[in-house]
Amino acid sequence: MRETNKGNVNWLVIGIGDITRKRVIPAILAEPRSTLCGVVTRDLTKAADYREAKAWNNLAAALRDPAIDAVYVASPVALHHQHTVASLTAGKDVLCEKPVGMNYGEALSMAEVSEAAGRLLGAAFFRRFFPKLLRTKQLILDGAIGRPVLAEASFHGWLESEERAWLRDPALAGGGPLYDTASHRIDAFNYLFGTPEFATGIRSNPIHNFAVDEAATVTILYPEGVHGIIDVRWNSRLLRDECRIIGTDGEISLTPFAGPTLRVITRQGTVEENLPANPNVHYPLIENFTAAMLDGTPLAAPIREAIKTDWVTEQVLNASPEL
Repeated sequence: MRETNKGNVNWLVIGIGDITRKRVIPAILAEPRSTLCGVVTRDLTKAADYREAKAWNNLAAALRDPAIDAVYVASPVALHHQHTVASLTAGKDVLCEKPVGMNYGEALSMAEVSEAAGRLLGAAFFRRFFPKLLRTKQLILDGAIGRPVLAEASFHGWLESEERAWLRDPALAGGGPLYDTASHRIDAFNYLFGTPEFATGIRSNPIHNFAVDEAATVTILYPEGVHGIIDVRWNSRLLRDECRIIGTDGEISLTPFAGPTLRVITRQGTVEENLPANPNVHYPLIENFTAAMLDGTPLAAPIREAIKTDWVTEQVLNASPEL
């Protein structure tokens, strides 16, 4: 069991943006053994809604506060490595937004620093807590669809939110939907099928001409010959959130991936289950990390597993022509 303040975890959140305001900070405030101790933001006026927490516009100063136990890194991807390493070396445990780094080298370095410092480092792959994904893994193990051979996922939409406009800047985000939305689906497939053995893909930007990809298609080979195909894009006004696992004797449909419905389809018929996720999908993430710190509970997305997604992304970047 790790030493913390009075049996609870005092959190520092780096970045007050869309995700932290809507999900991360509410999750910390709701989790019974967590406290929002402080926030770091370039614009201190954004901290006005969190008067019980300390506010800094300088991370180094915040990390000198001995009351802080854990840091949630929600800065742009370009700052994940810098902010995570600084927090780890200051003796804090870290939960980092996805993708872990701008590239696999950064992600691997972050993992090595956490191990050298003896601190926890997890990644915010919250879909690992989806009851339907957990159920899918068990169904596959039980042979419900025979031997899995193909996993398919897509997420299509149109990036319109100006609050998320920074995602169009490769210097801040690294990539477009390849980094933003494919990462969750790559991690979900890694969770189901293990360590990727090979990966490749293509990127393009035919509609918007962004500096980052607006569309990416990823192909992955998993142990025992399972193929994974993921297509993500910001150039479709018809929202799609599809996912299915095809086996020799049936398939599991998770479409829509963010919804509660799970269907097992075989020659004998279709069985449907209703498995809703937590209304705040970041709450189980905070709860799990807090339990890991206080009770030694295993992390749902430990860093050495999480960075396999960064490895896949790098293979796609290497295989795809420059935009």
